[in-house]
Amino acid sequence: MSEASVRAFFATHAPDVAIIEQGVSTATVMEAAAALGVEPARIAKTLSLRVGETIMLVCARGDARLSNGKAKAALGAKPRMLGADEVEAITGHPVGGVCPFGLASPLPVYCDVSLRDFATVFPAAGSRTTSVELTPDRLAALTGGQWIDICALPEITE
Repeated sequence: MSEASVRAFFATHAPDVAIIEQGVSTATVMEAAAALGVEPARIAKTLSLRVGETIMLVCARGDARLSNGKAKAALGAKPRMLGADEVEAITGHPVGGVCPFGLASPLPVYCDVSLRDFATVFPAAGSRTTSVELTPDRLAALTGGQWIDICALPEITE
């Protein structure tokens, strides 16, 4: 499944979006940023979370961290990260290639407002070597993502 399901998703829902095949690992924010030649913040990482009995995906900018306080306020409870085996079983994508497209199971998707700091962002595309480039609003529209403010940005030091 995985990359093939993402390709099928885009063929159906957004045929103008090209899958970027890097040929090198883009499994971490830093690897993806280096491979794509962009700042790490522009990588749209996808977090697989459980809040109570609900499993969800949250897309956030690469340098943002989940804020437990904001997440609890917005989602009603503290989120927990899913284990790697559970992530792949539920999303159909391996850790390092998890994205909100072509999912094995329908899941709620949230887009952290931190993504809106950029004209375009680069989420994974179902494998550890593929990505796509989208505007944050198109990412949310294609996934049915709801905007949410649950991440904290790194402090800027001079």
